Amino acid sequence: MNYYTFTSNGLKVKDFDIKHTIESAQPLTFYADYNFSDGTIEYPIGNKFLKAIILGTSKSSQVRLISNDLNSAKKDFVKRFRLNDDMQKIYDNIRTDEFMKKAVENYHGMRVTLNDPWETTLCFIMSQYNNVKRIRLIVKNFVAEFGTEILDEKGNLIGKSFPTSADLTKFNEKDFRRCGAGFRAKYITKAAEYCTNNLDLYKLENKNYENIMESLMEITGVGEKVADCIALMGYGKMEAFPIDVWVKRTLENIYFDGKEKRIKDLHKFAEEKWGNNQGYAQQYIFWLGRSNTFK
Repeated sequence: MNYYTFTSNGLKVKDFDIKHTIESAQPLTFYADYNFSDGTIEYPIGNKFLKAIILGTSKSSQVRLISNDLNSAKKDFVKRFRLNDDMQKIYDNIRTDEFMKKAVENYHGMRVTLNDPWETTLCFIMSQYNNVKRIRLIVKNFVAEFGTEILDEKGNLIGKSFPTSADLTKFNEKDFRRCGAGFRAKYITKAAEYCTNNLDLYKLENKNYENIMESLMEITGVGEKVADCIALMGYGKMEAFPIDVWVKRTLENIYFDGKEKRIKDLHKFAEEKWGNNQGYAQQYIFWLGRSNTFK
């Protein structure tokens, strides 16, 4: 069964809501340009630029893509927003109780995105002890300062690429602090060097979840929670269940009568309750818990 179909200039998609997806603090939140009033999002794909116009409802939407390489744009959009996912099957598996039913109802069509591994790593290193507005400011500064120019057919500047780890090795901690990274600048300096010279993030794509987590936590500044975010949104590992303060608090309030639980016990609970769909369950728990609308 197909959950999307290609059209001459884009796609038709079931169970997809761009606003819920982008607003839910995923990597594209931090550097893409979006305007939900007219349903548009723009972001770089390597040395090219993609603009998408999304119309319709979360049940059935039409995506018009504008790019100087339409075939690549279609492939990236399908991969990035996981349009091959059977959302109805996923929803059947994660709607285990009234809270999860409400989460799915409130945020129907929210996707867990699949992003470039380095892009995801940098974004989530930036996210530590930070808020979405501030993370977005810092990441957009990094793109503006360290990204490579993207030109249209006439040679006009239309944007900049997301800087690679190798791009960032040409700069130092002082440069990163100037972009607003603060104490994270030292972690970014070490991560850029390590991921350029010691760890090929792209060779991890065929590894299992445990091996990916082990490799990621060798990067300075990447602990279990950040590694879980990267495993989920950079490698598509649905066994990942990132637990931040919002997820921890929500799980404790909803499922344990407000009693404090150890992180490892919450991981075990999530695995037993949502199994191979726990990555999706986490994103819905995080966003409904973050909004406090479950009270």
